[in-house]
Amino acid sequence: MNPQAPERDPAPTLPPAAAEKPVTTDSHVTAIPGQVEGENYDPRLRVQLSNEPNVVHASRAIEPEVGAISPELQQRHEAAKQQYPDLNLSAGEVVLLKVNRHVIGILAPVLVTTLVLSLLVATWIMYPVVLDQNPASGLPSTGVVSLVALCLMLLTGLLGYIAVWVYMRNTFFLTNESVIQEIQHSLFSKHEQTVSLGSIEDVSFVQTGVLQTMLDYGTIRLSTEGEETTYRFHYVSDPRTQTATINNAVEAFKNGRPVDLD
Repeated sequence: MNPQAPERDPAPTLPPAAAEKPVTTDSHVTAIPGQVEGENYDPRLRVQLSNEPNVVHASRAIEPEVGAISPELQQRHEAAKQQYPDLNLSAGEVVLLKVNRHVIGILAPVLVTTLVLSLLVATWIMYPVVLDQNPASGLPSTGVVSLVALCLMLLTGLLGYIAVWVYMRNTFFLTNESVIQEIQHSLFSKHEQTVSLGSIEDVSFVQTGVLQTMLDYGTIRLSTEGEETTYRFHYVSDPRTQTATINNAVEAFKNGRPVDLD
């Protein structure tokens, strides 16, 4: 006869209050495991979000759909590429505004060039008179002085032209997608800055002194989000109007409206 198996005690049951109480853990990430609508307890995501509190992470398709470009916009894009071949314009991007520097900036190189040329011409004209009054002074002949003066005048005129050319090559462009600034430092030194309209946080202008106020020119400043970088473009004609135009373009771009000056 087989011995009877001993009876097992029934499993202990928790009181209703204890059963409803959530189970806590020793995790430093969260005290209550599980999911709550609108929250995520993945430790890796929580660490990433804590390091980037102002970044919104969104999914992106591997092959995103490209929006259709109207024939009119495509025609304007092709015209802009032909007119400004040096600009890197994306598909459907058109130039809305081109800002050149104020002519006041070329005043200094023009005055210096004119003054030096005047001195050289005066020396060239007066040298024969001085040579006739001092024939035995051992001075160079008129032909030698004329050749040297001519070379110096050509060099002075070339340097003055280069200074004006470098100044006028500094240009500011506003497109329907970005702001492009071409900066020419010297004859062989140039760089280009491109800022998306969506990255611009603040657009302002500064006018300092009586001369800038009377002649209506100043400096435009663009502040970007995140890196807090400030871009400056000096000697801008009518900076108030240019700043308002850029602000309107930034506002339209961020609100999803077509960016245009019309």
